Amino acid sequence: MLDDTIAAISTALGEAAISVLRVSGPQALSVAAQVAKAKKPVADLMPRQAHLADLQDREGHVIDHAMVMLFRGPASYTGEDVVEFHCHGGLLVTQRVLELLLAAGARAAEPGEFTQRAYLNGKMDLTQAEAVMDLIHAQSTLAVRAANEQLDGSIGREALHMREELIHVLAHIEAFIDFPEEDISPETGDAMLARIDAVRDRVRRMLATAEHGRILRNGARTVICGEPNVGKSSLLNMLLGFERAIVSPHAGTTRDTIEEMLQVHGIPLRLVDTAGLREGGDEIERHGMKRTGREIELADLMIEVVDGTRPRAETRRVESDIEPGRRLLVLNKADLGVHPSWGNDDGLRVSSVTREGVEGLRTAIRDIVLRGSASMMMDHPVAINARHKSCFERVATSLDATRESLLRNDAPEFIAIEAREALQALGDVVGRVDIEEILDEVFRSFCIGK
Repeated sequence: MLDDTIAAISTALGEAAISVLRVSGPQALSVAAQVAKAKKPVADLMPRQAHLADLQDREGHVIDHAMVMLFRGPASYTGEDVVEFHCHGGLLVTQRVLELLLAAGARAAEPGEFTQRAYLNGKMDLTQAEAVMDLIHAQSTLAVRAANEQLDGSIGREALHMREELIHVLAHIEAFIDFPEEDISPETGDAMLARIDAVRDRVRRMLATAEHGRILRNGARTVICGEPNVGKSSLLNMLLGFERAIVSPHAGTTRDTIEEMLQVHGIPLRLVDTAGLREGGDEIERHGMKRTGREIELADLMIEVVDGTRPRAETRRVESDIEPGRRLLVLNKADLGVHPSWGNDDGLRVSSVTREGVEGLRTAIRDIVLRGSASMMMDHPVAINARHKSCFERVATSLDATRESLLRNDAPEFIAIEAREALQALGDVVGRVDIEEILDEVFRSFCIGK
């Protein structure tokens, strides 16, 4: 895979001021030299500096006047020789330059192949490669921070630190199994258990961030629901800051779900406005209410909106199995006065007209979504994704089995099997598995055979 040279357009297709094309691989310089005609041959250009060049076809016709930048491997994004072309951003010009690069010997890059080559060439681990896409798709400031933390290697460093601890434990077990003549005793059971428990605690802390990672990457699904004509669509528009949903004094205006992305205190919300819940209605409205029920079942947060001017006894509440900690009651139309039957602790007073209570609502949404850990996410927004979660769950399971084997005083061979499973799972987190490191630890620590 790394023997050929790849090329691709690195900027979005469409008209813009500039577009960037990238070539990477062993023949990147010769491919670029066939297209770019500068004062010096491409191979002689000063790396990491922009050089003006004419981009020409094989007949010598100039396609564009562009800037060419050379990045010599391994000091490049992919670890290979890389040449970038900064062209004028017309769609036709960009496509024509790509065709010239392909005709010169490069092949079209597969999706994500530049980052894949960076991983294969040791420029980043798997968690950092995943962070590149997280950063591109980030929809909130906290998501950007989390992606940059991961891109900096925070998750990878944590996994590798835990792996080093397990390598140390497994090295003692392997030494006891394979080199009994050296009279090397394993660590005492208590010491080994303490080391394993320390890793288990680290794994639990990483697993605790999985839910936050899902929310940061996909957004917290937040469903606005309630009776018809209580101001659900007005609340949606107020939170979004623009008129997204039709607002009408007539009940049943919203008959289908309306979904928009919103950022609240750095947290992405997938905000869903739903049809009002009531008895009766025509067939279309009833279908919309069924969809509302399905949305509530999938919600991370349910915002139940009621008309605060009406008596509490006359208000129909939403029936749902969603836990109280993921429900938020909003007494809308607070500018008209809240009915005395509502107590001071019965929900948030909000007005979609005057924006009264909007900041309190945003803060309450943040606290419920993050479930009391807002400060942790603000200070250290590292969060694992679904793949990391699966790997760390395997680590936890294997560590539990290792611990039980130690407590039962099983044969070292059985203990080693479970420890190796945990080590394998940690290696899968960063895409690094090298069992030879265990032997290196044995020889380095115990000087066997000297």
